[in-house]
Parts: sequence; C-alpha cells; structure tokens
Amino acid sequence: MKVESGPAPRVQAWLAVARCVGRSCVMLARRQVHLPKDNVGRVLRFADGSTSRVYRETAVERQAVEPCVLVVAFTLRWVRGRAHRLFEAESILNTPLFVGFPGYVSKLWCAHDTFGAYRGLYEWDGAERAHRYAAALWRVLELVSVPGSISYKVLPGLRRDEVVANPARMQGLPQSDHAWWRLLTQP
Repeated sequence: MKVESGPAPRVQAWLAVARCVGRSCVMLARRQVHLPKDNVGRVLRFADGSTSRVYRETAVERQAVEPCVLVVAFTLRWVRGRAHRLFEAESILNTPLFVGFPGYVSKLWCAHDTFGAYRGLYEWDGAERAHRYAAALWRVLELVSVPGSISYKVLPGLRRDEVVANPARMQGLPQSDHAWWRLLTQP
C-alpha cells in the first residue's frame, strides 16, 4: 500500500493525541459517544480484492458540514490467529485516542482483512482535519504496526454511510495503488 501522506512530527502528533484524550474523557462523561449496531457484522469488499467484517461502530453527536471519508489501513505486529479476537475486544480502549479530535463524526472498525490489514472507515467534518488526525494517528499506529503497513486516504465531499450503502459513489476518484481504500458493491 502506498501512503497518501506521512506522519506528523512526533511532538506535534503526541500533543494532538493528548488534547484529544482530554476532550474524549469529557465527551465520554457526558455520554456523547455512541456504539450504533446498524453496520456491525457487515462485510465490506475492497478493490484490492480483500474483504473485511465491521466489528464495531463509534459515533458522536455531530453532523459533518464539510463531509469527507477517511480510510486508514495498517497491519498489526505480533497479532496472529485467536489474538485477532482479543485485539477486537480490547480495541474499545482506544476510543479516547480519536473521538476527541476536531471534526470526528463516526468510525467503522474493520477486522483484519483477507491480507491481514485492519481498516478504519471514518466520516470526518473537513478534509484538512481528517489529514491532521491521520498524520497524528500514524505515530500511535507505528508503535504496534508492521513497518510500512500504515496508509490512509482522505476522500472529500463524501459521507461514509452513503459510500457504504452505494460504493459506486467512489467511482471517478483516482484509482492508484490498486485502490485499497475503494469499496466495491457486494455481489
């Protein structure tokens, strides 16, 4: 997979993550973070030939004014076999690392795909905010990911739920890198 852009400088990234965790704690205390079940269990098919099951959805009480879809992919180091299920269960603890970032709207958590990569399929309010988040997230992911496996793609003007319901909305977008990020219609 090729990267749309790289990581943020370490100090900048970790300060952004720290601010996010603080905001996330307030949001969690106010019960502004929700775990909808509508997409859980859905199998997504991607243009690189992989499929992945949605195992969790996280949303906040915000509507995107400038919607964009963010797709993040990474391969975990040291996680094999049954450990994937353990990771899925414990990953709820990672929620404070993203829900407090400015512009966050929702995320579909996608289990390891047929090639071993995990994906997050987000809706964000503002493409620049999505880029800043993904660049900061990179620094968290590089601690636990196979080197070279982190990628992200920001798709401005799209809403996540519309793309999941109708992947053809992604047609006409650049198709580089085997379009690892592009959803396909289910057969």
